[in-house]
Amino acid sequence: MRYIRVTLYLGICWLLFANWSALSKSDTISIPLNNWMSQRVLSHVVGDIIEGYGYAVTYHDMPASDQWGAMQKGLVHFQIEIWQQSMSGQYNRMVADNLIVDLGVHSVAVREEWWYPQYVEELCPGLPDWKALNHCSKLFANDAEPSKGVFYTIDWDYQDADLIRALNLNFTIRRLQNEEILWQKLEKAWLSKIPIVLINWTPNWTDLHIPGRFIEFPLYSMACETDASWGINPNRLHDCGNPRKGWLRKAGWPKLEKLYPCVYKLIKKIDFSKKMIADAASFAVFDGNSESKAAKRWSIKYRNEISKWVDNTCLSKLS
Repeated sequence: MRYIRVTLYLGICWLLFANWSALSKSDTISIPLNNWMSQRVLSHVVGDIIEGYGYAVTYHDMPASDQWGAMQKGLVHFQIEIWQQSMSGQYNRMVADNLIVDLGVHSVAVREEWWYPQYVEELCPGLPDWKALNHCSKLFANDAEPSKGVFYTIDWDYQDADLIRALNLNFTIRRLQNEEILWQKLEKAWLSKIPIVLINWTPNWTDLHIPGRFIEFPLYSMACETDASWGINPNRLHDCGNPRKGWLRKAGWPKLEKLYPCVYKLIKKIDFSKKMIADAASFAVFDGNSESKAAKRWSIKYRNEISKWVDNTCLSKLS
């Protein structure tokens, strides 16, 4: 009798554990958080919507380079900001191999490039033309490298070293630890009107608060990345700038549509404008709100747009 009770008890425990495991697995949506603010804030916005569908949501800090394998395996379920210049190579390969699925493109055009605050033009005539950089390179120097200009960036690879060599720029690269330190560097320069050139992108919070311009390098072409004879330097690749009107896409786990159709339809419908993305970054970086608070503020401002993305039949119902 005791053996029967123990067996029955263990069987009940196993069933409860199995049901809990299945529930926690099927009812949790995992979202990656990358290292730029608009993506983080807007991921929280989307996460809040998905919670309204009845799912638990978890967030995972990871560099963009780590998200592809995680998305392929379903460890994260989608990415809402895939920028052409910095991510198209891996994105295109994985979509072509059916390892992730394309979930559509946003209407906004994006750009990632060397950038400077507007006041720098008064100190370096000829900007934004890239040829002016060498004439003014010492304006952008620092104590560690007094004979060369310094280009500030973070841990993203835009082939900037190749660009410097191909265009024979008298510049060196300094990689900062993260986006926060990059903006601190910009703020310090801006307040004192110190010349600075750094990586920036649009849409971004700077669109709203710090007038500036991108360096106009030779126009981008695919041949610039594959044919050394193309362009102004016949001996090197990457003698051009980045796309001036790049795409911004969305992607997801291949099983997303089958297992989470409401989430799949939501991500497909989401379409960010330039102002939406700039506000997402601004609410956090410029106004100093936490990511989750910035997301809630953003959701209030853009509630009409959100209502167009949400399928009411999915609210508070598990797919």
